[in-house]
Amino acid sequence: MRRLILVIAALAMAGGSAIIAQDAPHFSAHSDLVVLDIAVTDGRGGFVGGLPQQSFHIFEEGRPQDVSFFAEQDAPATIGLLIDSSGSMVENRSRVIAAIETFALASHPEDEFLPLAFNERVAAVLPPDRRFTSDAGELRTALTRNLSAYGRTAFHDALAVTLERLGHGTHERRALIILSDGGDNASHRSFDEVLRQVQASNVVIYSVALLDPLSRDQNPKALRRLAEATGGLAFEPSRVSAVGGVLGTIAADIRSRYTLAYAPPESNGDSRLRRVHVTVQGPTGGKLKVRTRTGYIPAAGATVSDGSGSR
Repeated sequence: MRRLILVIAALAMAGGSAIIAQDAPHFSAHSDLVVLDIAVTDGRGGFVGGLPQQSFHIFEEGRPQDVSFFAEQDAPATIGLLIDSSGSMVENRSRVIAAIETFALASHPEDEFLPLAFNERVAAVLPPDRRFTSDAGELRTALTRNLSAYGRTAFHDALAVTLERLGHGTHERRALIILSDGGDNASHRSFDEVLRQVQASNVVIYSVALLDPLSRDQNPKALRRLAEATGGLAFEPSRVSAVGGVLGTIAADIRSRYTLAYAPPESNGDSRLRRVHVTVQGPTGGKLKVRTRTGYIPAAGATVSDGSGSR
């Protein structure tokens, strides 16, 4: 759950009726809402569009919830790119950079990208005066100049910092793409700590596991857990040349989601994970697959801080 400022006059109208936004959803009137970015696919894996609000049913801890906000659209997003730049990345560097540029070109033209590289520390890739960019060419140039591969891996610490910095983006829809083998040999934070921070955020995580069969630190299972908890996708391409296709699939997934929100029951200071389940009924009654986050932690129950103390 996160504090959202909804700029939708229709929310003041009675009944929580369906709201189909023609432009990107804007957020105004101080409301604490749980926001769900939802991917709906058919039996063949194709995205299903055109569903009305009435097709969606949200349950928190098994209890039905009323939808406060609904939108189906290709809305812009703030997208983090967390790239492993430890020594294990040396052989993959150039192909990964090319794949990221292709991904940016396939994304919404108003998406903004936050590229960060990590080994023992997290490093901004863009110039100091620019945290985000929407320019695919600028993104590639910055990665080419500043993505070097060396050192150990502090993945958990880097993930915590990235979540905090994504909060400075201009779009309410947020996604994070992790290019790493999931291994960690230098963090101060544990995996369970950062998983809790992920569950307190509204970020959909996609992971691309770049695995070396000789590495003993890799942990693709951790990457899968992050993706599954947030309703994202986890990939383990067999070769680096396939990363471009994988990122293309991710770009389509980000652009094909529904956005729903509901006002949760009072937490009364309870910071435990609340389970969320969404079902969708297709127009013909056919079985549809739903991907969204599996739960959330009320924001007061977990904080995401930049370990460096900088913002």
